[in-house]
Amino acid sequence: MTQIKLCGLSRMADMEIVNELKPEYIGFVFWEKSSRFVSRDEALRLRKAILPDIKAVGVFVDEDVSRVAALLNDKVIDVAQLHGHEDSSYIEKLRYLSLGCEIIKALKVRDKESFLKELDGFALAGPDFFLLDSGTGSGQTFNWEVLNSPEVRSKLKEASKGWFLAGGLDPDNVTLAVKELRPMAVDVSSGIETEGKKDPGKMRAFVKAVRDLKCGSL
Repeated sequence: MTQIKLCGLSRMADMEIVNELKPEYIGFVFWEKSSRFVSRDEALRLRKAILPDIKAVGVFVDEDVSRVAALLNDKVIDVAQLHGHEDSSYIEKLRYLSLGCEIIKALKVRDKESFLKELDGFALAGPDFFLLDSGTGSGQTFNWEVLNSPEVRSKLKEASKGWFLAGGLDPDNVTLAVKELRPMAVDVSSGIETEGKKDPGKMRAFVKAVRDLKCGSL
C-alpha cells in the first residue's frame, strides 16, 4: 500500500487529526524562510503529541549538518529530509553523526536527462529515499511522464529503498498519481490547506483517497 506523509504541520490541532488518520509520516519544516517553520521546541512539543508509530520528518534546506544530527539524536525527529544543495559528502557526514538515521533527499524533476544526472551524483553515498518534486514547496506538479521511463525506474530502484512523490498533490489528483506512478509514498502540504492552515476535511479526503486504492509501489 502507498504510504502517506502529511507535511508542514505546525499546530496542536493538526496532531489531533494526525492521530485520527495515522499516516506513516508527518513533516516539520525547520527552514526559517517557510511560512510553516517550527522551532526545535515547538517540534518537540508536537512530536510528543503523536502516536509512536508515526515517523516525524524534519525538512531542511542547506542546514548545518551538526544541527540536523542533533535533532535526530535528541529524538525530536526520526528522519531528515534534505531540500537544498546537500550532496553525497553531506549525507555521509550526517550518517556518521547520527547513526541509524533515515535520510530523504529531495530532487527537482525537470526532464529525464537532468534527473538521471542528479541520481548519478548519489551513486557512492546516497539517501535511503528520494522525494521527487517540482521545487521546494512549489505546490506545482511536474511532468510525471519522466517517471514512466524504464531507465529512470531502474535507476531509482538501484539508488534507494523507494521514493516519495510530491509537488501539487491534493485530494482530487492523488488517486490518478498513485494509479499512474505507484510511488512508495505520497507527500502533501499545501494541497491539504485552506488559507495557509491545515484543513481537517482536506486531510481526511487525501488520506481516504490513498487508502482506498490499496496499491503497492513499483
